[in-house]
Amino acid sequence: QVQLMESGGGLVQPGGSLRLSCAASAFTFTLYAMSWYRQAPGKERELVASITGNGRSTNYAASVKGRFTISRDNAKNTVYLQMNSLKPEDTAVYYCKAVRFSSYWGQGTQVTVSS
Repeated sequence: QVQLMESGGGLVQPGGSLRLSCAASAFTFTLYAMSWYRQAPGKERELVASITGNGRSTNYAASVKGRFTISRDNAKNTVYLQMNSLKPEDTAVYYCKAVRFSSYWGQGTQVTVSS
């Protein structure tokens, strides 16, 4: 059974950092592009960052460019989102997604940026 398990969320002060992880299982990880999405209360889910299967190409939403970094370790079947200089508006549930011909979602991890 395909599984995507996010971890690393929590409460952090503005200006702080968090590193999210998404561990994948039961599919050929290297064949899938991976993405991080987020959904804040009352808002639609939005794409934050994505990375190709070989890790050579990445894309970011304008709102996080220069602050967030997506990476992957194909030996560990894991994708990461390093989040620096966090702002209150980054507060959301963060989801990872695997995409090829089909797509899979994780269950999400809460990130709260507040003083």
